[in-house]
Amino acid sequence: MASAQLSCARKSRAALAASYQGGEPALLEAILPLVDYIEITPDTIAELTHDGSHPKPDTVAELEDIGPDARLIAHGVGLSIGSHDGYSECYLHLLDQLFSQFDISWHSEHLAYTTVDGESLGTMLALPRTNEMLDLVSERVLRVQQRYGVPFLLENVVHILPDYDGEYSDAAFLNQLAANTGCGLILDVYNLECDAFNYGFDIAGFLSELNFENVREIHLAGGVRHRGFQLDVHSRATADSTLQLANLVLAQAPNVRAVTYEFLREAIPYLGQSAICTELTRIGHGLRS
Repeated sequence: MASAQLSCARKSRAALAASYQGGEPALLEAILPLVDYIEITPDTIAELTHDGSHPKPDTVAELEDIGPDARLIAHGVGLSIGSHDGYSECYLHLLDQLFSQFDISWHSEHLAYTTVDGESLGTMLALPRTNEMLDLVSERVLRVQQRYGVPFLLENVVHILPDYDGEYSDAAFLNQLAANTGCGLILDVYNLECDAFNYGFDIAGFLSELNFENVREIHLAGGVRHRGFQLDVHSRATADSTLQLANLVLAQAPNVRAVTYEFLREAIPYLGQSAICTELTRIGHGLRS
């Protein structure tokens, strides 16, 4: 894909990234001039064959065609780093293949669990903030970091179920996990807004306690309300409040490498290619203001 002239979005204070789940080469070509990083989700660009899960050849070809236009970062959903019976070796095998094929700047996962006794939950659930869980996740983070040798980040997730009583607040748990392992954090500010709307989560209190030195990436998204709940469904443009919250974090987080706009592949027909490009440019301008 030929490089195009850089837009104003690319000159923002932090690098700009966009999610891409494959199968939309025209969209990929349109957004490349607007971003510095393309975020791929290993789980969604893979196919299941007789010998396991492998990246789809068509998507691999699309990503190889990017060339120097943007760097790749990987953001998984299937590691299930907090499952009591161990994280997913199948996911790590898939990640092994991607690291052998591409130069991935850093990779990340959700601080959550998606399976119980090997059975998929069909969603991800936040972890109990206990000393036992902190020890379990810290040990797994160290193993993952040693396996790949590039920065590894963990993202805050929405709280679907009531919290289990633990020894840490949300921010204190993140602070201690980063201190134990040296991992970085992704702060998904839209997830914070979902929690605030759904059960009154104190965003200001959380941010006042969080060690911003550990935040290496910010995620933006837009979703919908359904039956009185704000859903973490990446299907809309970002709200002004989400962008304002991202700017508030950026002003205090000196080590942020990228701000990532995420949208689901299923939302592309609703959003439209032109609107996605317009949104990336808007985000870039908004992060400069």
